[in-house]
Amino acid sequence: MSATALVICGALGREVKDIVDRRGWDVDVYGLSAMLHLYPSRIVDELREKLQRLRPDYSKLVVVYGDCGTRGKLEPLLDEVGAERVPGPHCYEMFAGAQPFEKIADAKPGTFFLTDWLVRNFDRAVIKGLGLDRDPELKSMVFGNYEALLYLRQVPNPRLADKAREIAAYLDLPLEINDVGLGALEDRLARLINAYKPRRARRPRHRRHGSSRWLREVVCPPSASRVRPPQTHPNRHRVSRLPHDGKPDEPCHASIRGG
Repeated sequence: MSATALVICGALGREVKDIVDRRGWDVDVYGLSAMLHLYPSRIVDELREKLQRLRPDYSKLVVVYGDCGTRGKLEPLLDEVGAERVPGPHCYEMFAGAQPFEKIADAKPGTFFLTDWLVRNFDRAVIKGLGLDRDPELKSMVFGNYEALLYLRQVPNPRLADKAREIAAYLDLPLEINDVGLGALEDRLARLINAYKPRRARRPRHRRHGSSRWLREVVCPPSASRVRPPQTHPNRHRVSRLPHDGKPDEPCHASIRGG
């Protein structure tokens, strides 16, 4: 078992695994479902359970999550368990980079963002996740104020490009595709892994006890899409899953070790 564990958002599963494999890091990777983004308060609860379970077994805990609609509640949790987080408000900013994202947000504030994961999972995460398949009239309420669709593409893929065009037609928005690759995500994660110094865990004032449930990765079962439509902004609270067939307390990719 490695001394370092990464706990990652399911929406970043492929990208993080690619970074880990190429750099040959000796780390264990655990994933939480990005479907949790439909209910951001659950992200904190699930992360707390996962990190507290892993804390005795690892000297280093690194969380690969943005703030993701938790309204600053991740930082106290990280202090509580002695973990570090990759900086950034969400994955769109991580992929685009801080300054480019800020320019886009200022120039076109009514932009809806896509990534490879969201293009691949749009039907499950957005249409079904937000209940648009059951109540089509909700589409104008959710997307009525958007003016553009920007696909921050990680890997050129004709099939995903075609799917992005279908999404643009469904939303009736002009589409732009920017090839950003991994953007700032890899550099931020690398700096954190290379400079990481274990933090002393702070004993929490209150502990929450919930049912222990292993959340699978990138392709979730059909039942995972049957969730109630949330009262959230679809681009603030993104949705996903990572693939894992192991046992409850095993890493997502067993132990991802370099050669």
